[in-house]
Amino acid sequence: MHKLCGIDEAGRGPLAGDLVMAGVILKNKIAGLMDSKKLTEKKRELLYPKIIKNSHYHIVSFSAKQIDEKGLSNCLAQGLEEIMQNLEAKVYLFDGNQTFGVLGISTMVKADTKVAEVSAASILAKVSHDRAIIEASKSYPLYGFEKHKGYGTKAHIEAIKEHGYCNLHRRSFKVKALS
Repeated sequence: MHKLCGIDEAGRGPLAGDLVMAGVILKNKIAGLMDSKKLTEKKRELLYPKIIKNSHYHIVSFSAKQIDEKGLSNCLAQGLEEIMQNLEAKVYLFDGNQTFGVLGISTMVKADTKVAEVSAASILAKVSHDRAIIEASKSYPLYGFEKHKGYGTKAHIEAIKEHGYCNLHRRSFKVKALS
């Protein structure tokens, strides 16, 4: 059994797009791993296939509709449980300070900057999230998702004001600028 499974998520805060979670057990060391937010998109894309090739991994996605129906915390809990069911490890380390009620999860603030497995999970989650919303942006060109990745930028909020919500939007997320 492998010792450590690192877990992280991407897309917790956007107004649109999927929440993506990844669990990673590294089989080999990979140079250049760090928190996905500290890497350029190009570096993340270069590391992604190296992580896939050198790890056991599991990626879970929740759509905006699922987030609206179940709630973000329930989606995060379900994702943690699914990763634990699909990857066998002694320790499951989730970036942050919440287990969302899931037993057997350890947490560490800034684990994505300190632990290679969590950095790798961070990269898989971020690249998967960004690829999905960029692909979806082709169906919804009025919102500029490919630029802001669903986050509540000024341009994104202006697009919602002008065109209303689309299927990628999380209607349960309340935005002061839109009320």
